[in-house]
Amino acid sequence: MKELKILAVVVFFTLLTYWGVEPYAHSVMHKHIESKGFQYDDLKPLAKKGDAARGAQTFMNAGCIGCHGLKSQGMPAPMDPNAAVASFGVNPPDLSNAGAVFDAKFLANLIANPEHALMVEHKFSKAGRSFPMTAFYGLGGDKDQEVADIVAYLQSIAPKAEEVTPKMAFETACGRCHAVHYDKWTQIGERPKFKHKIDELKFEEKVVDYQDKLTKYLGKLPPDLSMYIRSRGEHYLKTFMEDPQELLPGTAMPRVGVSKESAEKVIEYLADVGDSKRAERDSVGKIVMIYLFIFAFLAYLWKQSIWKELH
Repeated sequence: MKELKILAVVVFFTLLTYWGVEPYAHSVMHKHIESKGFQYDDLKPLAKKGDAARGAQTFMNAGCIGCHGLKSQGMPAPMDPNAAVASFGVNPPDLSNAGAVFDAKFLANLIANPEHALMVEHKFSKAGRSFPMTAFYGLGGDKDQEVADIVAYLQSIAPKAEEVTPKMAFETACGRCHAVHYDKWTQIGERPKFKHKIDELKFEEKVVDYQDKLTKYLGKLPPDLSMYIRSRGEHYLKTFMEDPQELLPGTAMPRVGVSKESAEKVIEYLADVGDSKRAERDSVGKIVMIYLFIFAFLAYLWKQSIWKELH
């Protein structure tokens, strides 16, 4: 019985540390924010039903193709990432998957008032700086209808939500600012395999040039996200994507604007990269725990058998 009492004391203090002290420490070090379900209640809801055919024409006439590519429609970006970052501070995204990855209400507000939708007014208009993405003021008709038409067009050319892979969601939402070294992802795209060292050095030069200009634009180079799922945790990353200003007031990181489903896919991608052995670890962990319980039970019976004459 003495050994069982000692075991109970050890278990008690271990659980107290794990479920008491550690969560308290995290609550002090990191402000806890509850997710609002990626509803974006501060944004103006879509007031009109969009027409994809009209939206395609409006998209072209509004000049969106002057900055954004649509690879799925055979329209590559007008500039390579390094030329784009030199012009805008960051490479404008290809919009092939935008209609599936981003929330429709966010997209509409992004088109009409990008600073507010991205929550970067404090870094631009309020600081006397011009935001690189121009707001859409309409083409002379009903502006709300024109915006709804563009959103409908982007949704019509996007893959179905179930066809969007975790990596596609990450690249569309986060990949122009964040690198993922563990998956060979850089801000200018996937790091290819090189036959010659000179080609590798040229690629590295482009990456460094992009990062330098991105740092100047944002004030700090966004972190590599290879291990963020381990260091920050799923809840922190999800709520930071949803509303970065609430967790880190004054940050230059814009609101991402992804849908709830896309946010979960981004988290899944980061988990696959930063914790790639989690499924195997969980499986082995259960077997190990079962073994330990059986071993402890047999050891206790053996101890009772050997030492019963001394009690």
